[in-house]
Amino acid sequence: MLDTLLWPFTWLVSSILAGFHWIFASLGMEDSNGLTWALCIVGLVIVLRLLLMPLFVRQIHSQRRMQMIQPELMKIQKKYKGKKDDISRQKMQEETFALYKRHGTNPFSSCLPILAQMPFFFALFRILNSVPAIASGDKTVPGFFTQELAIAMNDATILGAKLSSSFLHSDDTSAKILSVVLIIAMSVTTFTTQHQLMRKNMPAAALDNPMARQQKILLYALPLIFAVTGVNFPLGVLIYWTVSNLWTMCQQFYVIRRMPAPGSPAEKALEERRLAKGKPVKKMQLTPAPEEAEVSGGSGGGGSGLSGTGGTAHRGGQRVQPRSKKRKKSGNRPKGR
Repeated sequence: MLDTLLWPFTWLVSSILAGFHWIFASLGMEDSNGLTWALCIVGLVIVLRLLLMPLFVRQIHSQRRMQMIQPELMKIQKKYKGKKDDISRQKMQEETFALYKRHGTNPFSSCLPILAQMPFFFALFRILNSVPAIASGDKTVPGFFTQELAIAMNDATILGAKLSSSFLHSDDTSAKILSVVLIIAMSVTTFTTQHQLMRKNMPAAALDNPMARQQKILLYALPLIFAVTGVNFPLGVLIYWTVSNLWTMCQQFYVIRRMPAPGSPAEKALEERRLAKGKPVKKMQLTPAPEEAEVSGGSGGGGSGLSGTGGTAHRGGQRVQPRSKKRKKSGNRPKGR
C-alpha cells in the first residue's frame, strides 16, 4: 500500500538522481566517488525546493496575515476568556475561523512546505535503504535508477563511509562519525532558522500568543527530534535533510531582510536602510474584507490580501445618490417642450 502511494514520488526522485548522475559522469566524475552521489542528492534538493517555491511564497503571505490579525485574534480570545462552556468554545472557534477566512489565512498553511517534502523524503529513504537489494538484483524501483547505478552507488564511499550506512545499522566508524556531524548540522541549522524567525521577524506584541508559543516549542523540539531520529537515517538522507535545512535558513534570511513581517525588528531595520538610501518607506497592511470595505465606502479591491502603502492611497468608490422618478423624467425631457 505504501509503495503504491509513494510510486510517483519514488519515480521522480530516482529519475532526478539518475539525471544528475549522468550530468556529473559526463563531466568526468567517477561512479565510485561518494562526492558524485552527494552532489546528486544536492541537485535533488535544489530541484525539489524550486518546485515547492509557490508553496513557500504562499506560506510567507499566510504568516504575514497571521501576524497582522493578532490584535483581532487577541480580542476574540479576551472576549471568551474564562468561559469554559461548550457554547462559548464553539462561538470562539466560529469567530476565529471566520477571521481566518475573512483575511485569507490559516495557521496550518505554514506547515505546507514541510508536509509537501515528506513524500519525497520517504521516497529517498526507501531508495537508499534498498540500494544493496537493487544492486544484487533482488529489488527494483520505478524510474531510471537502474541496477548499474545501484551497484555504483553501493560501492561509492565519502570519507570512507557508504551513503546507505547509518549510525545504528553500521559498524563502520567513519559512518558513525559522519552521521553525528550531519545530525549536529541538521540540529544547528533548524535551531538557527527558528531562532532568527522569532528574534527578527516577529513583532513584540506577537510574542505572547499561541502562535509564538508554538514557535518556541519548535525552537527546541525540532533539533531534539532530528537528533533522536537521525541515528536511523542513511547518510544520503542526512545529506539531503542538512542541505534542505541550509536552503531554508538562507531563504528565510533573504525573506526576513527584504520582506519582513509588519511591526518586527526586521521591518524597522529595513525602513532605516531605505531611509538612509533616500528611498520611500513602504508599509504592508491587510486589504479590508468585502463586508468591511462596504461599510467604510469600499476600496475597489476584490478581497482580503496584503497591500503596500508606500505613499499611494487607494481611493474608495463613492456611493451613487438615488434619484426620484420625477427628477429622472424631467432630466430626460427634450428641450423646447
